[in-house]
Amino acid sequence: AQYGTCSLRRMSVMEVLELLDQLVDESDPDVDFPNSFHAFQTAEGIRRAHPDKDWFHLVGLLHDLGKVLVLFGEPQ
Repeated sequence: AQYGTCSLRRMSVMEVLELLDQLVDESDPDVDFPNSFHAFQTAEGIRRAHPDKDWFHLVGLLHDLGKVLVLFGEPQ
């Protein structure tokens, strides 16, 4: 109920991808490249493996976007 209305903040997917670069993922703190790179890398890997499933490419890109909630006070 708290997040379903999207009333706290509205952002584009690109804005959220940029925000990903401001956090350190506790599950992978030693990564030395931006979190957005991981999203693009995942989407591209899926595209190569499954070129006919464009919906799957999108899922690869979006799969970590929820992590930005930590920047707004939510725990990781």
